[in-house]
Amino acid sequence: MTRARAALIGLGLLLAAAGIGSARAEQLIVSISNTRITVTPSYSGGELVLFGSIEKDAETPAERTAYDLVVTVRGPRADMVTRRKERKLGIWVNADSRQFLMVPSYLAVFANKPLEAIASPEVLRRQQLGLNNILLTQRVGPDFADVVPNDAFRSAFVRLRSEHGLYREETSAVTFLTPTLFRTGIPLPAEVPIGSYQVEIKVFAGGALVTKTDTSFEIVKVGFEQFVASTARQNGLAYGLVTALMALLTGWMASVVFRRD
Repeated sequence: MTRARAALIGLGLLLAAAGIGSARAEQLIVSISNTRITVTPSYSGGELVLFGSIEKDAETPAERTAYDLVVTVRGPRADMVTRRKERKLGIWVNADSRQFLMVPSYLAVFANKPLEAIASPEVLRRQQLGLNNILLTQRVGPDFADVVPNDAFRSAFVRLRSEHGLYREETSAVTFLTPTLFRTGIPLPAEVPIGSYQVEIKVFAGGALVTKTDTSFEIVKVGFEQFVASTARQNGLAYGLVTALMALLTGWMASVVFRRD
C-alpha cells in the first residue's frame, strides 16, 4: 500500500469519526416570512413566521415517523450589567453588580413540546437548548464563567429581559401541520434591538439530534433617527459641530424669548 493511499484512508477514517461528510437521513428546508425588518419611530412590534419541512431520504429508518423540533433565535450580542439594590438608611443603592459578556440582546427558544420531553438533560445542555442551558458568560471577579441557572444574578438578568419580551421560552409554539411540515412565530417587541439575528433549527427523534440547519434575518432602523445615527458614526466631527451649534442656537433663542426688558 502506497503512502498516499494510506494517507487517504486515514483521512477518511478521521472524517468518519468526526461525522464530517456523512450522509444524513433527513434534510431540513426552512424559510422565513421576512429577512429584513425596518423599524421606524412608530414601530410597535410585530411577528415573523418561520416555516419548513423535514425531507426524508432512502437512509431514513422506516420506524422514524415522529419528530420534535427546537428553534433558537439569537439577536446581536452586547455586554450588559445586572445590579442588585439594597435599602440603606431609607435609600435604595446599588450594592453589587455582575457584568454579562457578549450575550444575546434577544434570545428566544420555541419548541413543539416541553424540552425535557424532547431530549435528556445532558443532550439539552450539550446542545444549549432552553434559557437554562444557553451559555451566558459573566465576569466573576478576575475570571469569566457561566454559572448555574439558579444563580441570583443570572436569574435576575433573564427575568428582567423576559419582562421586556426580549428573552422568552415557549414550549408549545412550534406547530406540526403534517408529520414533517411545521411553522412557528417569532415575536418581535417594540424595543427589539437593531442588528443581525441568527435562527437555529434542530430536529430530534427518539431523544437524539437527527439534523439541523440555520437561517437569519436583519432588523434595521430607518427614518430621521437612522440618519442621525449614521451621521454620528460616519462623520463624527461634523455631527459634533452641528450638535454644538444647535445647542448654542437653542440657548440664544431661549434667552430672547424669556428676556426681561
